[in-house]
Amino acid sequence: MRALTAFLSALLMTSSLTVTSTAAEAVAKPPPPPPPATSAVDVVYQRAHFGPGLREGVKPGNTLSFAAPVGTISYSDALGTKTWEYARWTGTERPIGFAATELVASWNADVPAGSWLQVEMRGRHSAGQTKWYVLGRWAYGDEDIRRTSLSGQRDADGTVSVDTFVAAAGKAITSYQLRVTLYRAPGSAVRPVVRELGAMASAVPDRASVPVSPGGIAWGVELPVPRRSQNVHEGHYPEWDGGGEAWCSPTSTTMVLGYWGKWPGKQDTSWVDPSDPNPEVDYAARYTYDYAYEGAGNWPFNTAYAGRYGLEGFVTRLRSLTEMERLIRAGIPVVTSQSFKAEELPGAGYGTNGHLMVIIGFTADGDVIANDPASPDNDAVRHVYPRAAFENVWLRSTGSGGIVYVIHPKNRPLPPTTPGLPANW
Repeated sequence: MRALTAFLSALLMTSSLTVTSTAAEAVAKPPPPPPPATSAVDVVYQRAHFGPGLREGVKPGNTLSFAAPVGTISYSDALGTKTWEYARWTGTERPIGFAATELVASWNADVPAGSWLQVEMRGRHSAGQTKWYVLGRWAYGDEDIRRTSLSGQRDADGTVSVDTFVAAAGKAITSYQLRVTLYRAPGSAVRPVVRELGAMASAVPDRASVPVSPGGIAWGVELPVPRRSQNVHEGHYPEWDGGGEAWCSPTSTTMVLGYWGKWPGKQDTSWVDPSDPNPEVDYAARYTYDYAYEGAGNWPFNTAYAGRYGLEGFVTRLRSLTEMERLIRAGIPVVTSQSFKAEELPGAGYGTNGHLMVIIGFTADGDVIANDPASPDNDAVRHVYPRAAFENVWLRSTGSGGIVYVIHPKNRPLPPTTPGLPANW
């Protein structure tokens, strides 16, 4: 289970860093959509361009790769103290276009054994510039460093809640910079590469309810996403949060990877108990696990895990189910985050402070078809939720405010974003 930003609390990991010098068939192109309804949510997703910016030992281009070390660091965590050499890229300042109260960074990278990366951001508000905040320390594996967020980075300008920078009251940011530092074992030839980097900045108004949106371009479309239940893993691998309700995020991510034909094979999952019905879920939980948050629900860690398979994955917010229909119509399933009481979402049969599921389509009447991993078994995963009820619990400010994972291969381009509004994918 991934608790939503308002409910998150996690201990800051004790660590120190010291500087010393088979996809579904394509769906037909949709007809032009109706004009967008006025949205109360401000959101924009921006991809980084690696050409501009300050380059320290990195080779820019369409990707960002380690070229030469510019210094070394000593880094300590639960695995001990190790020395790493590093290279770094600092992006130029990017205007947001409105005053944003939250920012989530996403990345896709090739980080071989013996390397890892750190993503940071700093913002600018009316009174000046913030400090740099760490938004994640990421590695594919779990033998070089402990993959971790750093909650508790709090000052007068804002705080970091697991994966999200939250601006302090009166300090909403109007621009930001991203910084990526690539680390590798000293003297090695390992070359970590960042393929994609971006940030979603947003301001979600305080609203207890959200009206249902119009739609129609994806009504009657259902994508063949494989079904996986998180509950069949109850009690599995307590060192990675023990399955069951704790694994909604990696289970949802796994379903989307399976849709694109990209989940781990038998050799990858050979360490999983042979009696496990779906070892690819256990694998995803292990390799998305955040050792500070102590869970597998870190949003950008899940989309970065998808990047392990050459996919592009990022975290953003959608403004409505009308926008989601654009992605479904293009053949792209969407992972959503929401919270609700049992009576607020008919057909769910449970309540949650934070839960992830995969939206795979819409009925002919516009209701939401979801692969909901909070189901007793794989056969029971498909659910139909009333459009108005689902949209409300997903978009309201006491929910996630429309958080989604968008995961797709390069050869399945994203559809155009909503005309007249800032691009949110």
